[in-house]
Formats: sequence, C-alpha cells, structure tokens
Amino acid sequence: MKSNSKYNLQERLVVFSALIISNVSILKKGFATEHLIKQLIRSVTSSALNYGEAQGAESKRDFIHKMKICLKELRESQVNLQILEKSNLVENKEVFELIIKECNELVAIFTSSIKTTNKRIEK
Repeated sequence: MKSNSKYNLQERLVVFSALIISNVSILKKGFATEHLIKQLIRSVTSSALNYGEAQGAESKRDFIHKMKICLKELRESQVNLQILEKSNLVENKEVFELIIKECNELVAIFTSSIKTTNKRIEK
C-alpha cells in the first residue's frame, strides 16, 4: 500500500476497502471466517460509499450525520478485525497489522472531523 498522505480521504477509503477485499486470503478458511469476512467487506465498503454521500451533504448537520454513519461502519470493521485477530484466524500477521493500523487511523480521522464540524456549527 502506498503512503496514505498521497490520498485524499475518499481515495483512502477506497484503497482500504480494496486492501480488505484483496487480502482475504490471509485468513484461515472456515465458517466463522467466511461469516466475518462477508460482514467486514460490507462494513468497510459501506464507509467508502457513505463518504461519497457525505460529500454531497445538503448542510453541515447533514454532513455530520453522514460522517457518523461512516464512523459507525469503520468502528464495526474495527471490532470485526479484533474478533478475527483474537480468534487466531489470521495467517499473515504483518499484513493484518497494516490493515488494523489503517482502520484505526481512519476511525481517528472521522472522529476528529466530526468534532471539528460540530464546533463550527456551535459558533
């Protein structure tokens, strides 16, 4: 994966979604993995798709609402990744650590963006 600083946020979400999709092979095969990976793909791609919706928000409040949906989906992805890790379903820990790091960074970015926008509304 290229340096994240070269990507705008939408591109970063798309690259993160693609990273998840292209690396499902690092997980051990089985019923639980299959269930979790399907849910992970839904939540991670949903965050990217909903961010596109946020870009077309009709107001700052609408923007915050849509950004909160993105954050919710990213947090769901974060928990899913933790479950996969704690269940020892990961075969390539190095790649998985990069995925977790990127998810954590995206959660932090969205949390900060929502707080900043809320402060601007209050003024």
